[in-house]
Amino acid sequence: MIEGGTAGNTRPVEGGVVTTSPDAPMPLDVASYPDTRTERDRFVVRRRSARRVHDAWRHQGVLVEPERSADGHIESTATVFLTGRECPWRCVMCDLWQYTTADDTPRGAIPAQIGDAVTSLRHPLPTVIKLYNAGSFFDRRAVPPSDIAAIADHLAPFDRIIVEAHPSLIGDATWRFRDAVDARHPGARLEVAIGLETANPDAFHRLNKGIALDAVTRAARALAAHEVDVRMFVLIAPPFVPLDQQDSWLAESVRFASACGATATTLIPTRPGEGALQALAAAGQFRAPTLDDVERAAAIGLANASGRVFVDTWNLEALPSCPQCGPTRRARLQRFNLEQRLPAAVECRSCGRRCPS
Repeated sequence: MIEGGTAGNTRPVEGGVVTTSPDAPMPLDVASYPDTRTERDRFVVRRRSARRVHDAWRHQGVLVEPERSADGHIESTATVFLTGRECPWRCVMCDLWQYTTADDTPRGAIPAQIGDAVTSLRHPLPTVIKLYNAGSFFDRRAVPPSDIAAIADHLAPFDRIIVEAHPSLIGDATWRFRDAVDARHPGARLEVAIGLETANPDAFHRLNKGIALDAVTRAARALAAHEVDVRMFVLIAPPFVPLDQQDSWLAESVRFASACGATATTLIPTRPGEGALQALAAAGQFRAPTLDDVERAAAIGLANASGRVFVDTWNLEALPSCPQCGPTRRARLQRFNLEQRLPAAVECRSCGRRCPS
């Protein structure tokens, strides 16, 4: 299962021209993490790698996979990785900016990308489509409001449309998009994915999302009041959470998402793909998760969620694991996503480990 919008490294990579940063990159080591948002923005941006240049009129890939619905059915789901303007927030753990453009998304580009993606799908078409643009769908500089009608036209064949958005952008633009979708396909359901990341208030603040936790709750309540479903992203092993508290805060984060009305909570391993996280790791404020951590997180999530719990299985082979039992354990997590139960534990004679159950 592949998700996007928070932890980075969660989309196919399209080739492109690499440009150099106007500023020399900062060293990875860091004595202290900044206290203000402006300084944190600078901390993140100065530690970035070179930017790739993407064609704003071409999407970066389409993925079709099965996903379990809220009523227990397995639905064919298409994920379209859109190209558009970079997110205005500089979250310390996110490297999705690499798949965006520095300039505003041109009018007409997003409908063109979606139209091309839908045309490429085999019949029968999937019933669910996810539009992930590495930022916020309701950011008018990333998805021009003038394109909403054309976008909705392309989405008419689908029963459920899932987009991602920063909590602070939930509002009138969301309801206009919902209405446009409903006008083309009465009864089609809109779902918005929000990056909760963690319910630990101190860690959440330091992630540099630019909001407090109560803003997540308000956004979720507004979505529910307007009959829009909520999906939340929760990080496995987020920075700033002490190692001995990771499991307890993961459980609390899943409960938080459920209390907000999330019908699905996706657990995303925090991958150290960017310089900012590498700097935090060097300072002892971040440790990348292992496959053991992901398996344990699945068990914790299942025990604490009122809705579905998914594990983002994209590129799990990059996480430290036993070469003998690793493939079987990753396949077990794929089954977990579809069955919403933990399959039998995997015992390995090579490493002597037995995955959590």
